Amino acid sequence: MSSKFTCVRLTIDGERFELLVRPDQALNYKMGKPIELSQVIGIEEVFSDAAKGMRVSEEKLQKIFRTKDFYKIAEIILKKGELQLTLEQRRRLIDEKKKAIISILSKNFVDPRTNTPHPPTRYEQALEEAHVSIDPFKSPEEQLQTVVDALRPILPLKSQNLVLKVKIPSKYSSKSIGLLKSFGKFLKEQWLPDGSYTAEIEIPAGLHPSLVEKVASLTKGEAEISILARK
Repeated sequence: MSSKFTCVRLTIDGERFELLVRPDQALNYKMGKPIELSQVIGIEEVFSDAAKGMRVSEEKLQKIFRTKDFYKIAEIILKKGELQLTLEQRRRLIDEKKKAIISILSKNFVDPRTNTPHPPTRYEQALEEAHVSIDPFKSPEEQLQTVVDALRPILPLKSQNLVLKVKIPSKYSSKSIGLLKSFGKFLKEQWLPDGSYTAEIEIPAGLHPSLVEKVASLTKGEAEISILARK
């Protein structure tokens, strides 16, 4: 495999499908930035093992993807597959996400013993002590609850929380549940007769604007969100 390229891997029914792609362009594509697919692709081939140069036959591509069109197949692999980040990319993304998470913590949590924020350096130390793994692809907001749960045994934390009631139309419910769970703790959930989904969820107050924005985007503004309580 050329050092100019990295690999995107997708496994379907135990079969492995790999593309060789340009690292920075592929990362931009995965992060939703506007870039032509042709600028991402390094070699117009689908491999079962790119490192060994083992190509997938057209017959197998047709069977699995229902097409032999390379770019249609490449789009599926890029969107659903796992991008092998370079060391530099991984380090940079994790550092960016870590700084953003620490910023959220500093704005929304205090030391209950003093009612003042912990210094950013203390959060950095605690993240190391707790062996917190930062996901380079997930947003800081999606990772915040996991980080807070990991830090609490090490670092005293107090925040103002909100209890929200969220109602999602049926056509968006399956996609929305995972998003809601990434923001906080579920207190109650219910499926209504019309197929819509309601939940009461407790989240850090500082995440409220982000949750509203993401839910509105996912549901095209059709969801209903209200504040039930402040804790």
